Amino acid sequence: MNDLLSDYFSNSSEIIGLLKNHTGTINRMAEGIYESQLEGKKLLVAGNGGSCSDAQHFVGEMTCTFKDPNRRAYSAISLALNSSAITAWANDFGFDSYFSRQVEAQGKQGDVLFLISTGGGNRDKGFSMNLVSAADKAREMGITLYSLIGKSGGELKNISNEFIIVPSTITSHIQEAHITIIHAICECLEVLSGKSN
Repeated sequence: MNDLLSDYFSNSSEIIGLLKNHTGTINRMAEGIYESQLEGKKLLVAGNGGSCSDAQHFVGEMTCTFKDPNRRAYSAISLALNSSAITAWANDFGFDSYFSRQVEAQGKQGDVLFLISTGGGNRDKGFSMNLVSAADKAREMGITLYSLIGKSGGELKNISNEFIIVPSTITSHIQEAHITIIHAICECLEVLSGKSN
């Protein structure tokens, strides 16, 4: 069991270490979010399963604090928080269009939609179509689209303004990398916020 755990941690650390190759994209995502916030816009975040948890975690860091309790509060919404809306729409119209409906309801031109998906969605196979449909709606509305993805990158790599593909096919390692990227974005936002004070 010790060897198993050692291998697991080594593999996870190796993948997270490769994220240094994406510092430019992380900086651009943070700057895009920051500039949008300065214009009174908001961050919309969505994902499924563990990625939904990451979306809520990101929103918590944005609206509360990451490190500095004195920095500005950022406007951010997790699109999966309203269980009444989710169950009503999914029951009547299907879950594939739920996030796109929420983008339509909550989003405005100039906002940022931040999608988190280990696979990135597939139109042909119908995987994560709720995220792909949300991405389509965002592009239609003039909302900037950022995505954290893994595996092959799926459909989201083709339609996002900025994206990072975690170089792994193992869901747990992709998720570990995604939350590390989210924290790195928060770190950048703290610096940007401090410069504007």
